[in-house]
Formats: sequence, structure tokens, C-alpha cells
Amino acid sequence: MKITVVGRQMTVPEDIKALTEKKLAKLDRYFPKEESATVTFSRKRNHENIEITIAAANTIFRCENSDETFRNALDKAVDTIDRQIRKNKTRLEKRLRQTGFVPPVAEEELTEQSEKVVRQKNFKLVPMSVEEAILQMNLLGHSFFIFENADSGLTCVVYARKDGDYGLIVPEKD
Repeated sequence: MKITVVGRQMTVPEDIKALTEKKLAKLDRYFPKEESATVTFSRKRNHENIEITIAAANTIFRCENSDETFRNALDKAVDTIDRQIRKNKTRLEKRLRQTGFVPPVAEEELTEQSEKVVRQKNFKLVPMSVEEAILQMNLLGHSFFIFENADSGLTCVVYARKDGDYGLIVPEKD
């Protein structure tokens, strides 16, 4: 696995980088090809935060944890990602077999050009079914997900409803 370590407003110590690579190497057994992972370290309010994002076969695994030490946060984050993969293993195995590595689909850019827009995210729309979009939304831990419907070719939004069900927003063609 290709691992990119990023420190937000800090320099990540070499021993933490080595430990991160060792811990994430355990996840290689799930991926048939060379996948990419981005690990971001930061400190906020006397807690050390870690964010792990793995892009594999049009699927993004993401986890964010906070603890008193980076080691504890890293352990929790790797366990969370491992749990996400095992929970959805059969669906993911099918997708990993069908498609190869796809570069990360989400890139964050901080913008300072507008007073109202404080963050801009650019991502590639990947054709998928509604079920796959719900899976992806749940893996990311988001309340909504934008995707290209593989059946209709339209850009749609799936979202989590307060009652525990899911909603789908489909644009009308004129």
C-alpha cells in the first residue's frame, strides 16, 4: 500500500510514520493491487487526531479518531477501517475483482477567494447503483452522497433520513 503521511501544522515524528506504515500494512491482505492511503495527523484542544483515507476500487474508506496520543488514535483508526472492510467484505470483494485501482476521488481545497465559501471539495463522479452509493455514504460516515446513477446516467443524491431509511434525489429532464 502506498502511504502518504501528512502533518497539519506540525511535523510528524519518524517513529510515528514507521508505526503507521506497519499498522496499515496489515490491511494489504484486503486489496489485490497497490492501493493508496493518506494519513493526516493534527493536534486540536489537547488531543491528537488522526484521519485515514484509503481509496480502493471506486470505494473510499475513511476514519477519523482522536485520543491523548497518536499511537492510541492510530490503533483505534486502523481497527475502525478493518471493521468497515470486514462488515462489507462480500460487496467489496465483488467490486475489487471487477475494477482495479482508481485514484482518490475526493480532494479538498481550502479557498480564500469568497467570504461565504470556506471549503471546496472536488471529486470524480463514478457510475454506481443506488445500493453502492448507500454503501459508500455509510463507509464515509456522511449523511448524503452524490453519484452518477449507472442505470440512468444522471447525477443523483442519496441521503440518510431521520427515520433510519434512505432518500434519493433524482433530477428531472425537461
